[in-house]
Amino acid sequence: MTLSHDSDGTGPAVLLVHSTVCDRRMWRPQVGALVTAGFRAVACDLPGYGDSPVPAGPVDTAAEVLSVLDALGIESAALIGSSGGGGVLLELAARWPDRVDALALLCTAGPDLEPGPELRSLWKRENELAEAGDVEAATELNVRFWLGPRAGDDTRALVREMQRHALEVQLASPEPEEIETPYDPATITARTLLVSGAHDLPEFGVLAAGLATRIPAARHVELDWAGHLPSMEDPEPVNELLLEFLQPR
Repeated sequence: MTLSHDSDGTGPAVLLVHSTVCDRRMWRPQVGALVTAGFRAVACDLPGYGDSPVPAGPVDTAAEVLSVLDALGIESAALIGSSGGGGVLLELAARWPDRVDALALLCTAGPDLEPGPELRSLWKRENELAEAGDVEAATELNVRFWLGPRAGDDTRALVREMQRHALEVQLASPEPEEIETPYDPATITARTLLVSGAHDLPEFGVLAAGLATRIPAARHVELDWAGHLPSMEDPEPVNELLLEFLQPR
């Protein structure tokens, strides 16, 4: 399958992959900043999100994301991922290190994430609501849970729209099987920025700190104001952080 995507600007390529609470629209504030700074910004929708359909069969999500670069003729790119999208890019960078120039992961998920009681409770309640067909309640649960204190009404409305759409699409189709490929973050060669939020669940900060010790050229930054979606909650300081990180070394 070909994932839905947008490509804007010219210059060094930056691929952005969204949180699984959102779709590629979450990156609008970053795309504008990247294009203005002289980058080519490519934002794609994961399978079953935004304009990308739910796969009919087993899917290798990291390979599907890499195929977006192939389709655009991009040999290598910097990667920016949020939450679940960060987990996909973590795998991509480990499996195909020669395709990755730099890696920035915001409140990333990953195979070593150890969910605490609050996160397990959220997943349980979300599944109950989804199974009951209560898309509105499941959507509101996620909007309340994942956005930090700086998120304004417009941001909450957009997350609500993206999450509702994802739930509707995914409830209408059988859940695809994910093809799992073992990988080791220590094989990542790209310089890496791991960002966590002080108002996020603590397990995401623990995961980021752990990855910073396993990925050879990595550093971890905690934002004292941020929740789980800092690039939407307050785009300007996140854009400054990302643009500084993306400058050639």
